[in-house]
Amino acid sequence: MGVNGNHFQKHNVSTTFNYWDDPGDGSKPTPIFIGKGRITNERPHLAHDFVVTDVSGDEEKYSLDIHGFQYCCHESAEKEFIDEQAIQTAYYKECKQLLKDVTGASRVHIFNHKVRRGPTQWHHLGFNNLKNRGPVTKTHVDQSYGGAERRLRWEFPDEADELVKRRYQIINIWRPVATILKDPIAVADASSVPDADLVGAEMTEENFKGESWVVRYNPNHRWYYKHRMTPQDVLLIKCFDSEKSVARRSLHSAFEDPTHRDRDSRQSIEVRCLVCYDA
Repeated sequence: MGVNGNHFQKHNVSTTFNYWDDPGDGSKPTPIFIGKGRITNERPHLAHDFVVTDVSGDEEKYSLDIHGFQYCCHESAEKEFIDEQAIQTAYYKECKQLLKDVTGASRVHIFNHKVRRGPTQWHHLGFNNLKNRGPVTKTHVDQSYGGAERRLRWEFPDEADELVKRRYQIINIWRPVATILKDPIAVADASSVPDADLVGAEMTEENFKGESWVVRYNPNHRWYYKHRMTPQDVLLIKCFDSEKSVARRSLHSAFEDPTHRDRDSRQSIEVRCLVCYDA
């Protein structure tokens, strides 16, 4: 039974996920550079088969601290996500309150956001490809454990020495701009992904040199998504948690649903948040 007693027809999908092609010689993943209107990403990846489980009707079974992701219902006053000023004022305010309500955190700091409306293969559009930013179809986590502290220190240079003594997280708030059919987003249960599958990879954005995780293939990874997410369906993706007794990170990636391959490009917005606690 789903919300309001409705029965949900599950739409599980047989698809592929692109994993880092580890050369096996101990070499580091190729760095990524984002800036001056473009992104350069030349890391080799290989596609591997998985079935993605549709969580529709079971959304409440998944939580940030157990699985590394959580679905919630939340309507935004913002509908178009075209006006950058409106996003950074009104929408950011909504996002901060949403995360405080869900996590009980004392402080939420938003350090950037990405709106995606472009085609699946947008990386290959060359110069100015960021104007056509589309879905990311490579398995990843936005920050490694070390990369999360780098981001904290970059955002709070004067406070970081104190903040790292208490719990902090990085959580992405991911929302459709229009109902998602093509290139939906999937998240992996954190408990199915050992740290050994994660490899630190440098990513420089403008002047900030960060570190994300790329991922080695493991057939035991368990992938989930929600079919036909609407703008009222919000996905919280945990990228980092300093608390080691809970789920600390969730892999995520867009994937192809063959049923909807020919639909219009997916439209979505993600907001990246540093989440701090008093204790």
